Amino acid sequence: MATFKAVRIDKADKGTSAALTQFDEAELMDGDVTVRVEWSTLNYKDGLALTGKSPVVRRFPMIAGIDFAGTVETSTNPNWKPGDKVIANGWGMGETHLGAYAEKARVKGDWLVRLPEGMTARQAMAIGTAGYTAMLSVLALENHGLKPADGPVIVTGAAGGVGSVAIALLSKLGYHVIASTGRMAEESYLKSLGAAEIIDRNELSGPAKPLAKERWVGGVDSVGSTTLANLLAMTKYRGAIAACGLAGGMDLPSSVAPFILRGVSLLGIDSVMCPIDLRKQAWARLATDLDAGKLSDMTQEVPLDQVIDAGSKLLAGQVRGRTVVKIS
Repeated sequence: MATFKAVRIDKADKGTSAALTQFDEAELMDGDVTVRVEWSTLNYKDGLALTGKSPVVRRFPMIAGIDFAGTVETSTNPNWKPGDKVIANGWGMGETHLGAYAEKARVKGDWLVRLPEGMTARQAMAIGTAGYTAMLSVLALENHGLKPADGPVIVTGAAGGVGSVAIALLSKLGYHVIASTGRMAEESYLKSLGAAEIIDRNELSGPAKPLAKERWVGGVDSVGSTTLANLLAMTKYRGAIAACGLAGGMDLPSSVAPFILRGVSLLGIDSVMCPIDLRKQAWARLATDLDAGKLSDMTQEVPLDQVIDAGSKLLAGQVRGRTVVKIS
């Protein structure tokens, strides 16, 4: 096809504009693999890009979307051939490289991960960057040496994409999971994923003390700011928090006290430029450690022509769990 459907972001008089349009295949960026995109997903970063509420996009015009799953159409990369089923997450897609909300994508073959055996492309995008980030966080906690017998773990932003998958993963691994959320009406949903306790996010939103009563041995935080500061102050001796998001802000109004008095570790999680071997490990673990039934229960689907509206709802806190985007 000479043109294909894509969600295009352009500069506007005030900020940016997003619209579903026809994109010329000749305008695709350099890469050695062209993929027919079948499914994508909606992450917090996608919502920011679609609405223009944060300067995520750094090249114009841009095709939005930071994740895709699809089938290789053409390849000059020795690792891939036509017909291969692949996943791509991050690498600047939707920011500096044309992204995933399109019927075609051209990328570097070194960015791709093979779709795990037994996992469908739709399931891969139900997981998406949010779920893959949750798995990276769990791996980091495991590499730190944490085990279920060490004590409870906390997950913030629990009803969101990262939080939902993190709860499902950690509970299946045997952890006692405390879920922090601003949507207490989602208690039954969070418990269905495996949360043992639910706490209101307001418990973690006030100014953080240098140290507070020890409540958990580890956690996965997608909020940042004051919430993360409180998590650190309440983490048990030699525990660890995996920080992977900034929905509450980029600042960290904390102190060195948790680090030098309790030996707490802050584990930074980067999903965008994560090395390929760690990506493969994360996706292999997702294929075995994430309950397919729980994944299905936390997932909703939208067509490509509704993803812009869905991005606005996500930022407004009106979307729980994961959203897959049907491309073709």
